[in-house]
Amino acid sequence: MNIRKKEKGFTIIEVVLVLAIAGLIFGMVFIALPSLQRSQRDAQRKNDLNRLNTSLTSYQSNNRGALPTDQASWNKFVGSYVRTAGDTFVDPSGTDYDVSITKNLLTEFDATVPVIKVTTSATCAGEDITTTGQSARKVAFQMKLEGSGTACANN
Repeated sequence: MNIRKKEKGFTIIEVVLVLAIAGLIFGMVFIALPSLQRSQRDAQRKNDLNRLNTSLTSYQSNNRGALPTDQASWNKFVGSYVRTAGDTFVDPSGTDYDVSITKNLLTEFDATVPVIKVTTSATCAGEDITTTGQSARKVAFQMKLEGSGTACANN
């Protein structure tokens, strides 16, 4: 009678199979992670547009509905109403936002500087801005998103 003792342990095929499954899981995580981070940064940018819009409402209520009139007064508005109590107003990349007035709706965004375009007498139409028949007290804020497209908010 020949009794064979069964050895305990894993075969090479079992080890390779487990490593292959773990590699697939890690690969899926590394593919999805940049997309998730990009969407989080874009969500922060949209929140910053809404914060700017809320600050403008506060500014208008303190100034009888008036808007800042030129680039210098917009810069002062950002310093006084948006950056209050030591708050910062920076892009998720760490760079300060450039809040710029524009008269030309076709002005292209500079990819190196986080720009918020301010168009007075305008409102948002989806991602775009429309100026037809708008009140002089209406303002549209537009910003390029990292993922794709632009975000637009108006008062």
